[in-house]
Amino acid sequence: MNLPNKLTVLRVCMVPVFVVLMLTDVLGDAGKYAAAAVFILASITDWFDGYLARKDNLVTDFGKFMDPIADKLLVCSALICLVEKGALAAWIVIIIIGREFIISGFRLVASDKGTVIAASYWGKFKTVSQMLMVILLILDLGGVFDVIAQVLVWVALALTVISLVDYLRKNWGVLDGQM
Repeated sequence: MNLPNKLTVLRVCMVPVFVVLMLTDVLGDAGKYAAAAVFILASITDWFDGYLARKDNLVTDFGKFMDPIADKLLVCSALICLVEKGALAAWIVIIIIGREFIISGFRLVASDKGTVIAASYWGKFKTVSQMLMVILLILDLGGVFDVIAQVLVWVALALTVISLVDYLRKNWGVLDGQM
């Protein structure tokens, strides 16, 4: 197993640690900082494994399959924990997770037809905004950071919808066999 794939597996293994830190008082008040640190580290592995895979020509079928699953597992777990903590409205999380299911469905259909659908810049911007939003909501620093976090909630939601519409517009042919 190459380094990018090991980083992907590490990210998956970090998810339960993150969830425990978010939803228990195992570390007391320090738990939110530890949870944020785990989330940030996992987010960095997301960027780093993709970078290494492309740079060193280490792209594998395992990586193509597991990397997006690891990303969705990390972000969706964080969003659900934030709902549990009362930091994020459930309807926002439903829209974000719904988008992920729709995109995954399209990718599955495309894959069955031998087509690989690459991530767009809208999707990458969406991911970055979601990750920043999650970090600020976890840390709950107060003051201006609360305002920034709320702005990021709306930016992430808007980019979720925009990236979905862009994705559907570009890839609708997958469903009717034109790709």
